[in-house]
Amino acid sequence: MAGPSLERMPLDATVPARRAPGLSPSRANDFEQCPLLFRFRVVDRLPEPPSSAAARGTLVHAVLDSLFDLPAADRTPAAALELLGPAWSRLHEADPTVASLFADDAVRGWLDSAGTLLGTYFTLEDPQRLEPAERETYLEVALPDGGPLLRGIVDRIDVAPDGAVRVVDYKTGRAPRPQYAASALFQLHFYGLMLWRERGEVPRRLQLVYLGDGQVRHQDPVAADLERTEHDVRARWERITRAGRTGEFRARRSALCGWCAHQALCPEFGGRPPELDPDLVELALGVRPE
Repeated sequence: MAGPSLERMPLDATVPARRAPGLSPSRANDFEQCPLLFRFRVVDRLPEPPSSAAARGTLVHAVLDSLFDLPAADRTPAAALELLGPAWSRLHEADPTVASLFADDAVRGWLDSAGTLLGTYFTLEDPQRLEPAERETYLEVALPDGGPLLRGIVDRIDVAPDGAVRVVDYKTGRAPRPQYAASALFQLHFYGLMLWRERGEVPRRLQLVYLGDGQVRHQDPVAADLERTEHDVRARWERITRAGRTGEFRARRSALCGWCAHQALCPEFGGRPPELDPDLVELALGVRPE
């Protein structure tokens, strides 16, 4: 079982301090995991310490993105390793706190572990034979009839000669066991739903590429699958906004608590959350505690 992941943005992305109320797949999963964690991240926007695993994920995603800037013949494992250094420099520049994760002599080993993940990628796909239509695509889609604003970043969108669309999401961890796969599959269907609602076409394939253990998992959805996802998303948003109106973001203890950065503020661990600020609730969710 893997720990929870934070939302990732491309290294060159500019994100406003506050965005219109909406929902991403990561935050939707946060609420299902623990409403109080959702509140800390979305409403209170409490800082969380940097994670070497999350930073490595950002680094590997950046290299895979840059790899497709090269001519097809140059997309080799050696070229990917050469891109690691510049990507690390950009990551450090974008977030200087990542340097605090390592002793001076530990960065090399950490970069080597990222290189191992990149090597695994080349056993799963041949980038010399791929020309992605889009990479690191940021989507914002408002569901009709009062539905929430959806947002997310799609790692890669491939379009076949016959027009079929494939959505590809890279994961730098290991593939979860079946009983823990629901959150990753929800994220993938969330992306498929956004593309369908924005562009009017159901993606032919939704694909997860796990670099931690070299597994590829996919689903070929039909419209009914994405309609069920939309129903799920609307229901989750209703639960989220209800919590915003009541002010009740309850803690939910689980095996994932061990990865949580906010145990000191959690009632399940003897802590006390800060007082809920109605203005922050309204900014984040578009509703105000009653």
